Amino acid sequence: MVTFTEGQFDVVVVGAGHAGCEAALACARTGLKTAMLTLNLDSIAFMACNPSIGGTAKGHLVREIDALGGEMGINADETAMQFKMLNVGKGAAVQSLRCQSDKNAYHRRMKAVLEHTENLRIVQGEAARILVKDGQVCGVETTYGGIFYCRAAVLATGVYLNAQTITGEVIKDSGPNGFAPATALTQNLIELGFAVRRFKTGTPARIDFRTIDREKCTVQEGDASVYPFSFMHEHVPAEQTECYLTYTNGATHKIILDNLDRSPLYNGTIESTGPRYCPSIETKVVRFADKERHQIFIEPEGADTLEAYIQGMSSSLPHDIQRDMYRTVAGLENCDIMRYAYAIEYDCIDTLDVYPTLEFKKVKNLYTAGQINGTSGYEEAAAQGLMAGLNASLKLRGRQPLVLGRDEAYIGVLIDDLVTKGTEEPYRMMTSRAEHRIELRQDNADLRLTQKGYDCGLVTEERYARFLKRKENYERALKELQTKLPADVCDGILRGQRLEGVQKPLSSAELIKRGVPLESICAAADILKDADDSVKESAEIEIKYEGYLKKGREQIERARKMESKLLPDGIDYSSIDGLRLEAREKLSRVRPRSLGQAGRISGVNPADISVLMIYLALHHPGGR
Repeated sequence: MVTFTEGQFDVVVVGAGHAGCEAALACARTGLKTAMLTLNLDSIAFMACNPSIGGTAKGHLVREIDALGGEMGINADETAMQFKMLNVGKGAAVQSLRCQSDKNAYHRRMKAVLEHTENLRIVQGEAARILVKDGQVCGVETTYGGIFYCRAAVLATGVYLNAQTITGEVIKDSGPNGFAPATALTQNLIELGFAVRRFKTGTPARIDFRTIDREKCTVQEGDASVYPFSFMHEHVPAEQTECYLTYTNGATHKIILDNLDRSPLYNGTIESTGPRYCPSIETKVVRFADKERHQIFIEPEGADTLEAYIQGMSSSLPHDIQRDMYRTVAGLENCDIMRYAYAIEYDCIDTLDVYPTLEFKKVKNLYTAGQINGTSGYEEAAAQGLMAGLNASLKLRGRQPLVLGRDEAYIGVLIDDLVTKGTEEPYRMMTSRAEHRIELRQDNADLRLTQKGYDCGLVTEERYARFLKRKENYERALKELQTKLPADVCDGILRGQRLEGVQKPLSSAELIKRGVPLESICAAADILKDADDSVKESAEIEIKYEGYLKKGREQIERARKMESKLLPDGIDYSSIDGLRLEAREKLSRVRPRSLGQAGRISGVNPADISVLMIYLALHHPGGR
């Protein structure tokens, strides 16, 4: 094939899903000449599965992306149809924001943002080869022979590598939603040294909204009182679209169980690993045989379409079985399926081959992000895309990388899990994965991360000014809440909450710790008059959980001491006496940056860490 030059760039981003969009924007917005390759311009920021952003732990990721200067939160706010705060009955640490998005509007707006971003060229084309010279990326070649010369590249290929959709007995070489798969790149990645494996995901049917009997379903209304995803926005829309709740039943389960021999998941057709925390309806019925029903949410896909997404009912059963199965559900008895459910298999890599910066260990300046790294979810992908793009940019600009700690961000937990522990199934972020989650709340994402984003050159002056103002107001609010209120005012507030009164002055902070909502204190004592709701919420949480936060911060300090003990780059673990064989193998594979990271590797125990500490004291007393 004749090759030709498409141009010289600083960075080439391969893929334009949620990871690719954030990676390309991070590079271009920090001044690098960037090219973004996508199989199809119509698939930019496409929501192949649920048209929603956020959810448990995922909402934390979106707010962190936004705090660092990313685009997902802004795009979600601008195209949202309904907002919901999940886990409101639980503590502030696990409450997570979620929005139902307008699928087509989300794609159109993100595409427009990319098109109008300086330093960014978008090209429809398929990457065939990553060009390497002297162990470093030097270009990306397309299937048409076009070469994009570059100094760094970010692979954000999503679920498209050798993708196949599977529905019953029918297997097609196809990406999601009928988009073409990427068939040329996997072999090149293997040649470069990537360990490639096969994962699976799936999606439910889309049903004509007009054929749903909503009277048989429970209305799920949105929350107008919650904050939006982006710190650049003040409020969510007052008018929001309704969603609906229904359930499977015995008839649904019988159809599934009677036809397991035609299910690719159970007849041996699908052998790849699927997501544990987002199982198909077949898996739910088999795995939870004692359950009489499963929740099904009916969610509109957009303002310009009649398609409704049937959340909780993904499947790879044949079309005839799907039709009968869906029609057993209350409200769906006469439903017309517009798009049938399917499973999709795709190639991805083993992230133990990747540094915490998301740079590939075997090829310099080659980064990976998103579902190619074995994760599931738009939010996990976008978080990785931002970090991969930002670290590529920092390296090319001669700056230190940005590696977020597990105590600094959910993004830090996500990436550390991937590069330290790896994953044998599609990885999903959950609040339980974050040991410091009381510190990593949604409300304080900007206080934790916006300064870092600004220092890296990604946060705009407008965003930074807004952050500084909110930070100042927050600190002023904390100080004001420590001021004593008159005894009679305190007594009235407490009795108004049916609590025991007092005959002495108390601070607002002391009243909060006694169980009085800050809203009630503000109304009775006329305090925090200039503070907005988000500042009040952050201040109230800080005071309410002060004891837990203090203990958590002590744990963080202890953990940081281990993270500060760096391991030499070229250490030969096989030669260290006292290390168990498994520990030697795992340490040699992962190449941890610090004792802290070494201790999180599966197969490395505390005794191995003690051996490493002795080794460092004897052979590297001054550190790296």
